[in-house]
Amino acid sequence: MPTRRQVLVAALAMPAIARAETARALKFIPQSDVSVIDPIWSTAYNSRNHGYMVFDTLFGMDSQYRIQPQMLAGFKVEANGKQWDLTLRDGLLFHDGSKVLARDCVASIKRWAARDGVGGLLMKATDELSAPDDRTIRFRLNKPFPRLPYALGKTSTPMCAMMPERLASFDPFKQLTELVGSGPFRYLASERVSGAHAAYARFEKYVPRPDGTPGWTAGPKVVHFDRVEWITIPDEGTAAASMQAKENDWWEIPTSDLTPVLRQSGHVRVEVKDPTGVIGFLKMNCLQPPFDNVGVRRAILHAFNQKDFVAAIAGDDPKMGHTPVGLFCPGTELANDAGMDAIRYDPEKAKAELKAAGYKGETVAMMVATDTPYRKAMGDVGVAALQAIGMKVDYIAMDWGTAVARRENKGPIDKGGWSGLFTTLSGLDLQTPVGNTFRVNGEKGWFGWASSPKVEALKMQWLETDDLATQKKIAEEIQAQWWIDVPHAPIGQWFQPTAWQTSLDGMLDGFPVFWGIKRV
Repeated sequence: MPTRRQVLVAALAMPAIARAETARALKFIPQSDVSVIDPIWSTAYNSRNHGYMVFDTLFGMDSQYRIQPQMLAGFKVEANGKQWDLTLRDGLLFHDGSKVLARDCVASIKRWAARDGVGGLLMKATDELSAPDDRTIRFRLNKPFPRLPYALGKTSTPMCAMMPERLASFDPFKQLTELVGSGPFRYLASERVSGAHAAYARFEKYVPRPDGTPGWTAGPKVVHFDRVEWITIPDEGTAAASMQAKENDWWEIPTSDLTPVLRQSGHVRVEVKDPTGVIGFLKMNCLQPPFDNVGVRRAILHAFNQKDFVAAIAGDDPKMGHTPVGLFCPGTELANDAGMDAIRYDPEKAKAELKAAGYKGETVAMMVATDTPYRKAMGDVGVAALQAIGMKVDYIAMDWGTAVARRENKGPIDKGGWSGLFTTLSGLDLQTPVGNTFRVNGEKGWFGWASSPKVEALKMQWLETDDLATQKKIAEEIQAQWWIDVPHAPIGQWFQPTAWQTSLDGMLDGFPVFWGIKRV
């Protein structure tokens, strides 16, 4: 096997044509493998990031969190807010060469809405969704829904991806195996190597918006690379070495202990690109013991010292983390202190409440994704905290892809089920109460399947008002109710840097997108 030095020497000796091909390809190390390629079926961020390469959306979100038309030339609102007509831009094509038609978008919206919380609320407010002509998508509503553009353009998972009608008609609760989008990249299914590699080719017939400023998922999506490769490297030391050797261009989530080494190389830039950070939490299976008992869920709110989690993941730099964290992203409009005493760290109180709730030593089957350092750190700290208050915990190590698949199992532990999973959301997804974590309508909701009729009702009230003061009041009520029903337990916020070669320029803020970026 050739050494790393031999590989580098060989690269320098490559013919000019081969070096040019390398220059036109971007090599990216994602946080984990893309185990689910259907962006509607999964809420995993790597599936979302992959989805934005292959698919486009009717609206996009810019770097100021404003919703802008993306595939649309424009829209108009009539009938006192009860009719929305969205008009598609000219020249939109799917990767198979067919035109993007309004009926494709209607079918796509319906498939997405079956899996998305705010999409479901939008459809409840919709009497008819139709395509009166090839370029017009019409919503006829039974009541005004002022946040319709936000629903269709939000970046929280799942994205509202537009696809051909024949694919959009597929069962939303089954994964697509064929991907045909109209986004800036084509997915190269033939090059897929499970657990190791995914590849994308620039879609030559993609037409970027002619106006606006590139920002997040809005504005012109101009692609400068002919090819993008996602190379999964579970071992962080190996990933860091590949960046130092210039074998890869971009590492999505470098670990805090290796970022100084990367900076010292002189050719790797390390910087936080998502100002809303990452918020961690424990999702619990509310259908199975012991977390079907809401008293047990309330007890463990006192078991977690958020500072322990943040220190284990982000290190000791106080600028790289924030505690305490409630339900909404700190520093955003809806963040509040309602009921925060309910999550104050107090292990003795947790023990007493656990006993009062009737916990009888049932096993907690805790899935821990050990292939990603920050996920492993969450699991290590969290399992120790639960054991410290007297819970019997089975630490089940697995890769993230396996955890994403297994978390859909609603059955008992002995039937392949689970009890808990530490996971994260971008702070952006917790700025408003309509992301997936707020889908608390039982078995129809997000994994964990918590039930909170009051939160569901308050969420709808929030969607129906444009008044910020009213929205803030509703957010306080939602947070106070959250500590009663406990759909999840927050564990803190941290800011995750990303690392890329200084030979790259034009990287946009936010989660990884592959337009705008180029080699200089």
